Amino acid sequence: MLKDIIYTGLGAAAIFKERVEEEVKKLEEKGKIKREDAKSFLDSIEKKGREEDEKFRANMKETLKEIIDELGLATKEDLEKLKESLK
Repeated sequence: MLKDIIYTGLGAAAIFKERVEEEVKKLEEKGKIKREDAKSFLDSIEKKGREEDEKFRANMKETLKEIIDELGLATKEDLEKLKESLK
């Protein structure tokens, strides 16, 4: 289910990116926007997308850690500590 949500979000983002690029290209062809402005706009959207992706990943990681803690599941770190104590 989580994979489906992530894939849906990625697919929507890809479609949105394509649509924005198409519309900016149309404006550029009609002379309503300069090439430099179009590139700057697309670059800023891409940068914002990367920033949001980083935030999403950080939030997802934190949420998963909380779930693991709540369920009382052992982590790799816990298992390594156990191994060391058994030596």
